[in-house]
This record gives sequence, C-alpha cells and structure tokens, in this order.
Amino acid sequence: MHTAVGHRTRCEICYRLVHGGDMSPKQLEEALDVDDSTLHYHLNELLDVGLVEKRQRTERDQDGLYTYYRATVFGSVTLTDGVDELIRGEREFDSMYDSSSES
Repeated sequence: MHTAVGHRTRCEICYRLVHGGDMSPKQLEEALDVDDSTLHYHLNELLDVGLVEKRQRTERDQDGLYTYYRATVFGSVTLTDGVDELIRGEREFDSMYDSSSES
C-alpha cells in the first residue's frame, strides 16, 4: 500500500479523487496530463490495494457504459490522515527551523 500511494502519479490520482470526487478516465488523463496506458497502469495499482474503486453506470450512452473511478473510504483516510498530515507536519517543521528568517 505504501508503494502504491508513494508514487507521485498515484498520489495525485488519489488526491484528485478524494478532493474532487468521482472522475472518468478521460477526466483523469486530462487533469494529470498522462496517456491512457500510463493512467490505467497506475489506476490498477491503486485498485489492487483498495485505495480507489472502479464503477460503471448502468445506462449506456453513445460510447457505451460510462466508467468512473472514486476513492474508497480507505483511500480517503489514507490520504487525509496520512499523506496530507505528513505534508502539514513537514511544513511546520520547515518553518520552525527556517534559518532564512533569522536576523
């Protein structure tokens, strides 16, 4: 699980799904500026560890079934209580020991 969320692209996918809601593969490709095969590789890694889930709407449109991804509860908690908290802690640490603000 740490390996899955530790990769920059996968972390960004989780971040966007947690903070932005459900997204289709096309929306994720455009938001992340990655190609289809790269995106699906990273999505599969996140699916395997249970951080995101793949859903399909039952109604068809002209392109077939509409597939989208969303963060699981586990993915949301991992990001918000894990990664986001770690980033906040690093910022606080940096500000406490920032020598550039000393006279």
